[in-house]
Amino acid sequence: MIVSFSKMFRVFGRIGILSFGGPAAQISLMQTELVDRHKWLTESQFLQALSFCMLLPGPEAMQLATYAGWKLRGVPGGLLAGLLFVLPGAAVIFALAFGYAYFGQMPLVQTVFAGIKAAVVVIVFQALYKLSRRALRGGLALTLALGAFVAIFFFSVPFPAIIAVAAVIGLTVARPLPADDPPAPVVTRGGTLRTIAVWGAIWAAPLVMLWAWDATLLLQIGLFFSKLAVVTFGGAYAVLAYMTQEIVNAYGWLSTDQMIDALGLAETTPGPLILVTQFAGFMAGFLQGGPGLAIAAAVVTLWVTFVPCFLWIFAAAPYVEALLSRPRLRGAFDAISASVAGVILNLAVWFTLHVLFADIGKGSFGPALRIDSFSVLNAGLVLLAALLYLGLKVPMVAGLVLMGLFAWGVDMLI
Repeated sequence: MIVSFSKMFRVFGRIGILSFGGPAAQISLMQTELVDRHKWLTESQFLQALSFCMLLPGPEAMQLATYAGWKLRGVPGGLLAGLLFVLPGAAVIFALAFGYAYFGQMPLVQTVFAGIKAAVVVIVFQALYKLSRRALRGGLALTLALGAFVAIFFFSVPFPAIIAVAAVIGLTVARPLPADDPPAPVVTRGGTLRTIAVWGAIWAAPLVMLWAWDATLLLQIGLFFSKLAVVTFGGAYAVLAYMTQEIVNAYGWLSTDQMIDALGLAETTPGPLILVTQFAGFMAGFLQGGPGLAIAAAVVTLWVTFVPCFLWIFAAAPYVEALLSRPRLRGAFDAISASVAGVILNLAVWFTLHVLFADIGKGSFGPALRIDSFSVLNAGLVLLAALLYLGLKVPMVAGLVLMGLFAWGVDMLI
């Protein structure tokens, strides 16, 4: 069955505009549209593609859309589907980032964000719970998760190092390869190398130009988010802790509170949550050079965040069946998923502490808290957010809006 590009544009455009609620909701929407309604993919093809995308670095929902487009109409179809999944949310993030840059420090806006930050704490713990149910099966997985949390929270071990160690452990303990040969890929090795070369050059071209122009900040942003694109196993929540620590402590581009605000805004937009990188890049540019540099920084961030996704899909998609048949490879990624749970726990604890305490220093092992800076109001907001999300099952975006309005109302009363 050949699907026209015009029909693909309508369907994937609809998915991009309606893709609120994080990867689970986005994947469910795609299954409804692609499998149930239009029958462009079978249930088996969809689940196999999902398993494949979960093994890759980067946003799995965006890559699933790209893979589906590739399956239907090759590289042009993959480009169309992937871009339509990202661009609506990116446009909204641009608008929100401009508003935040000019009005984010106003007392009213800060009050509203106090409620949104409390909601973000609960949202991250929800994400941790969902991942843990899938990834933490058995003693080894629990050990890897706990070890990852201790390493990053108490000893500030870099996220890429944690991923590398987990992968080695997974490769070591996985079951031996099966006796039967895996299915053959559907492309030649030369074709794959050409794909890697072309998309690698597309990825690197802006970085080379920024280096030639001596655009120091933009080059730093491009290189940093390029590195993130390689290590974002487990989705945006997993890499946020590493990204926050690097942006706040190593580069000094944003504060921790601004990073929490960024996540809160990204949660309210369609598209992949990793668009939080666009907001971070925009604000880094704005704070150092105004709106012009902010737009350039956001565009560079988008480029190096999502071009690698197309590289992974177009280079690896023809090998899906062969890759998924190898237990050692699956073992490596299962170990990575387990360690990612510990990294997300670090993110959840990190965000919670910064919401509850106004003054947090850096101790010998982890953060140093000042008990007298504890905020009873913020603690109450976190409990209210937990009631909305866990007790009343309020949708994510509606909960963010309600928490912002409630914080504003409380501020008006006191």
